[in-house]
Amino acid sequence: MLTGPFKEIITMQGLPQRGPISDDQLHVIKNGAIVVERDKIREIGLFSDLIKRHKLEIEIDQPAVCLPGLIDAHTHICFAGNRCGDYTKRVSGKSYQQIASEGGGIMDSVRKTRAASQIDLEKGIISRAHELVRRGVTTCEVKSGYGLTIKDELKMLQAINDAASKVPLKLISTCLAAHIKPPEFIDEKSYLDHILVELLPKISSKRVDIFVEEGAFSKESAKHYLLEAKKMGFSLIVHADQFSRQGALLACEVTALSADHLEVSSEEDADALAKADVIPIVLPGASLGLGMQFAPARMLLDKNLAVVIASDWNPGSAPMGDLLCQAAIIGAYEKLSVAETFAAITERAAKALQVPDRGVLDVGMSADLAIFPCSDYREILYAQGMMKPFLVVIDGKLAR
Repeated sequence: MLTGPFKEIITMQGLPQRGPISDDQLHVIKNGAIVVERDKIREIGLFSDLIKRHKLEIEIDQPAVCLPGLIDAHTHICFAGNRCGDYTKRVSGKSYQQIASEGGGIMDSVRKTRAASQIDLEKGIISRAHELVRRGVTTCEVKSGYGLTIKDELKMLQAINDAASKVPLKLISTCLAAHIKPPEFIDEKSYLDHILVELLPKISSKRVDIFVEEGAFSKESAKHYLLEAKKMGFSLIVHADQFSRQGALLACEVTALSADHLEVSSEEDADALAKADVIPIVLPGASLGLGMQFAPARMLLDKNLAVVIASDWNPGSAPMGDLLCQAAIIGAYEKLSVAETFAAITERAAKALQVPDRGVLDVGMSADLAIFPCSDYREILYAQGMMKPFLVVIDGKLAR
């Protein structure tokens, strides 16, 4: 399948693995095309060369820029209900912690998700997944964490797995049973031990996450839990440094794959993350939803870290779920180059999800394409999220 011609193909090839990226380091093919065989890229190059050897299957008859399919490396799109009441209280001046103490917050979503059937949860994921595709996302991580019982966490993880077979994009599940301590347990250690014994041996996901924060889990309890999960073969993720510092340093101690949030992280935390080679995932959607500062993405990049941007789409703190819009906004505030922003939602995000065949347009890589209606790649972020792709290809098939 020959697709083209494109005014520009932004391949994301050959970029630094960590640290800053300048726009002149982007590999741009002008007047290019892509040949897809089954679900992989077979050739990529000039349209004038490829058209001589291949039949044109998808003709792009308007100015277009092709990027790798976008990758959202941190979401909570398996949930029931919404928390518009929480939002109303936040914009009236109440803090996240105050709302939680009044019965809102994560436990509000837990009650609604426990009451929902597995089929209803699956339908919700499918609906949100199709919306993600319309926004150019072709790979998406999805967490559990609104069940907080063995039965309900398994229900969520099964809903994610079942939805994955019914949507065009790739869904990657993460077990976040350690979201907060449910009221059925007196102390956090007993609950975490319960998860280790009764839940983790039963799940197919190989990714485990925990929320390290006041009102969630302490660094000490989380460390034991994560190290035990690591012995069981799980990759480790930490919700870290959203409101207070402790999680990023823990992520370093246990050699986590990523530390996510980092809104209050310091230069000391960034130095430790760089030394331990932990991937920082910043979540501007949560900052927008909570009305708080963005994670220090510029500082993290300058500390030689591979910054990833994800949407954190969830019913409470980050209900927008628009990865490209959020990436454009944090890029403007944190002074990220276009190349740094694109890398954070493609090539570097692929590393955070351990999907090495995605995030770059090159021979042998998955044929995931997000095709935008413009002539210059800089127009995409310039539109601040308002420009959406008019074509999306996932694993070589038209998904939009």
